[in-house]
Amino acid sequence: MNEIYLRRRSRLHVHPGTGGVTPQQMATMLKELEPLGFVLADEVVSRLSTLTPEEVARLLRDATQEMRKLVGAHRQHVPLHPGFPTQVMALTEAQLYLDAVSHYVSLRRLPATDEQRPPLLHNRAPRVVELGSVEDFEVICTRLAGSAASLSAQDQADLTWFVCQYRADVFRLLPAKFSFKENLALLGAQLVLHVEEDERTQHFVETHFRTATDVLRLAVGLSGGDVSLAAPSRFARFPRRQRRLLLALLEGCGGLTEDMRRRVEQFKRLGERLHPGEHAERYPKTVAAFTVIRDGLPFTSFNSRVEQALITGDVAGAAQALEARPGEYARRLDVLLRKSGEPEALLKRFAELAPRVSTAVLLQVLAHFKARAEKGRLRVFFPKGEVAKVFALRDRRAAIDERIGQRVVRGCEEALLARFAQLPPLGRCYVDPALASYVVPLAQRAASKTLRTFARGSRISVPDGGFIRLFLWWMNGRSRVDIDLSVVLYGDDYRYMDTVAFYNLRSWGAHHSGDIVDAPKGAAEFIDLDLQMLRARGVRFVMMCVNSYSGQAYCDLPECFAGWMLRTNLNSGEPFEARTVVDRVDLASDAHISLPLVLDLQRREVLWADIALQEHPRFANSVASNLAGVSLMLRALHEMVKPDMHTLLSLHARARGTIVDSPEGADACFGTTRGCTVTPLDGDLIRSDYVQ
Repeated sequence: MNEIYLRRRSRLHVHPGTGGVTPQQMATMLKELEPLGFVLADEVVSRLSTLTPEEVARLLRDATQEMRKLVGAHRQHVPLHPGFPTQVMALTEAQLYLDAVSHYVSLRRLPATDEQRPPLLHNRAPRVVELGSVEDFEVICTRLAGSAASLSAQDQADLTWFVCQYRADVFRLLPAKFSFKENLALLGAQLVLHVEEDERTQHFVETHFRTATDVLRLAVGLSGGDVSLAAPSRFARFPRRQRRLLLALLEGCGGLTEDMRRRVEQFKRLGERLHPGEHAERYPKTVAAFTVIRDGLPFTSFNSRVEQALITGDVAGAAQALEARPGEYARRLDVLLRKSGEPEALLKRFAELAPRVSTAVLLQVLAHFKARAEKGRLRVFFPKGEVAKVFALRDRRAAIDERIGQRVVRGCEEALLARFAQLPPLGRCYVDPALASYVVPLAQRAASKTLRTFARGSRISVPDGGFIRLFLWWMNGRSRVDIDLSVVLYGDDYRYMDTVAFYNLRSWGAHHSGDIVDAPKGAAEFIDLDLQMLRARGVRFVMMCVNSYSGQAYCDLPECFAGWMLRTNLNSGEPFEARTVVDRVDLASDAHISLPLVLDLQRREVLWADIALQEHPRFANSVASNLAGVSLMLRALHEMVKPDMHTLLSLHARARGTIVDSPEGADACFGTTRGCTVTPLDGDLIRSDYVQ
């Protein structure tokens, strides 16, 4: 319980006790947390003081172990050059080359130096761990299950933990409404697997799984596959009871054949497991639908009718068909407006349909049309799936009159304001302008496990400090593994300037600790960045890159993680100091390249990327000649349009209260600092309560 609670909410649950520890004993045990950058709130210390010394020691031992994992301090970080960074700065190019050759040939590490490092100099405030309760902890389950956006792999694992641990008791934690089908499928599959004997499970799936795609997701979830359906899944051999359940659910679905034809191959594979022909009399509609997709019989679908109408220029007919599905109407509004000579009718109908469109889609449409008139922007796509990839291309779409775009924006805002006004009032609300830099977490499906979770494209302010130290740690798998840490430097115009990597350890104010090519017991690499020197030399962007040089995917490694530290003095303390870690990200995707973040030195921000790639991109200078390179990804991330937190929370404040100019005296404070009602780190709360 506390492992999840500490990681997700930075809180601990401590049962009141009847013992007692002395201040000296408590201080001794809490001293171990200081090097990790954590401190316990007074309420936690007071509650711990009621326990026996043995109970306190056991609880803090478990909490400390989890804190070490959160910041990466559970592993020993020893660079190739033990005296890094001073040693790398001082050595000649010839000696650096000889040291590298010695390691590549013999895999021998360089001996440690006898130099004593000065004590760590830093001014970062510690992370505060507050006292929690069972009720507050259980809210995590409710918010995850009721999330109106996709969940990351870690989120899904935590939701699964609740079902496995609580069993039938988990029903009291479930929300009344399930807004996202993928999360519903995951939850339903876990209930069938672990609470199958409870009649509430049967009622749950019969109530919520109403389409063929819903049932397909459920079958994939029961097989341990990707419920987003972005990747093909191998179906399990379902027990007879589960086969009957899935067939009965399909029989009760409306529009069964059309829905199944959207994913013909996946339903063919499912049919091979369900054997619907054996139950033709009991499930005739299901058998008929499987016959259509198996034999390729002709069938006119909804999407084919819409596409045919658009191809023939019948925009009014396409719009009329789309009215049956308001969400699709909103998503295709741009193409309808471009092709239609009568936008007034389309805008009027959109205003009527908007109240039936989901909040997430309305936010996306609003953000899209806000920036629609801007010229020179790239169109950015993040394909659906468990691996976060990005594609971008020049926008060649016909222009839309700016006044029309503004009317679409107003239509979205009016629908959202009316929807949010039905929620409990908030009173006087302060909305921090800094929230405009944070993206609403609408798609966390491919998000990596991190110390702090942000939506891709968010901009995080870099605290005061003259130096940043990037770090990487990994361990060999079944064979030798060579993971490389590097940075790519760009100017203000996305112009490629240089790369600091294993073949170029020093450049432009950046220093590499040295390339390690074998990690039987783990290995670490670092890159130091002198922010002032880099800015003075014209560097605007620094992209962090992690490359599996030996070819293994990250998911095949026992452990691999990276991150960054903020340092006030590079030569004080050890190369890895847990209390200076700002962010840490686990690299566990089925990919060979990871681009975790970009530093924007001009704006003093970290642009959160979290992109995974199978092949190493090229560092081309021209977007026109390189539509898959790092420079294009940098520009795509820097310029992409996504719904931001300031827009979302301002709409809530306008609909549910009044906006004030200062946090003093506000009933609800939406900001970026600890203690606010909602912060960008409250992803569970945002997705469950503010994106409904």
